[in-house]
Amino acid sequence: MTQHGADDRLDTPSAASTVAGDLARLILGELAPGTSLPSEADLATRYDVSRLTIREAVKMLEGRGLLEIARGRKAVVRAPDGSAFADFLTSVIRYDAKGLFDLVEVRLSLEVQSATLAARHSTRAGVAAVEAALQGMREAADGAMNLPSEEAELRFHSCDVGFHEAIALASGNRVLGYLFEAMSLPLREGFYISRRGHEQRGHTVQDTLQAHQRILDCIKAGNGRAAAEAMRLHLKDTERDIRAALTSRPARAE
Repeated sequence: MTQHGADDRLDTPSAASTVAGDLARLILGELAPGTSLPSEADLATRYDVSRLTIREAVKMLEGRGLLEIARGRKAVVRAPDGSAFADFLTSVIRYDAKGLFDLVEVRLSLEVQSATLAARHSTRAGVAAVEAALQGMREAADGAMNLPSEEAELRFHSCDVGFHEAIALASGNRVLGYLFEAMSLPLREGFYISRRGHEQRGHTVQDTLQAHQRILDCIKAGNGRAAAEAMRLHLKDTERDIRAALTSRPARAE
């Protein structure tokens, strides 16, 4: 019989999951970021399981991005971020073409709403952030930063993502801001594909800049309905760009 013989019947994957679920509720409901969890020994006593079960439960929560674990130290509650969500989205759009269209559908729901709210609630600082992102896109497109083409393209797409994220933040809705922060890397990968389709359809970077300017103008005018429609048209055009890029993608060699 082991030291935790009385707990052997509880030391199962389901026991670890049960403990992880209870700890997750504690973390999300009561513990502030930076707070240390009780020691493994204390948690084992509280849940009447072995320390091995506690260790497995803590690893589950680390995988969910709720805890940070350093060797020789207690697990610490992490500040919320969207890394797990971002990893999932990146994987979806990288290995599944349908994922790109799924992402556009989600963006249609979220970004039309964020543009509407930004037009209604944005502050001067919020509008300035959107304007700065659009100016960064212009500078990259015009070559004003004297960067090689690949770096200029990276800068353009980074600022494009920043434009959409700034609108989400300007909406005043913290959940929208969080979601777009998490979506930044997947969006950038999607933008490379849509840009290729945009060019194949005979459009230019200036068309892209004009579409973004229309969205910004509507937000600055405080016209939520017009901002929503400008965003919707832009995203539907993005969907057509992606379709064109994927349709023309050369077949893989057998």
